[in-house]
Amino acid sequence: MTTETPRWFTSSHSNNGGACVEVAVNLGVSHGIVPVRDSKDSGGPELRFASGAFAGFVAGVKGSFGVV
Repeated sequence: MTTETPRWFTSSHSNNGGACVEVAVNLGVSHGIVPVRDSKDSGGPELRFASGAFAGFVAGVKGSFGVV
């Protein structure tokens, strides 16, 4: 069994002095989760969201800002 590790990244729009979150979407398909953590505390806790819930959240945010 291969254990896949999160590949963390921040948004390319995150240029606000480090007050960001990081996500690891690479686990969405293989594990059905999207981990999220504070970029200032990479060793700290992470929240894990179901892939569908995270996709719905992103779609809602994009819709709120008129992003296609």
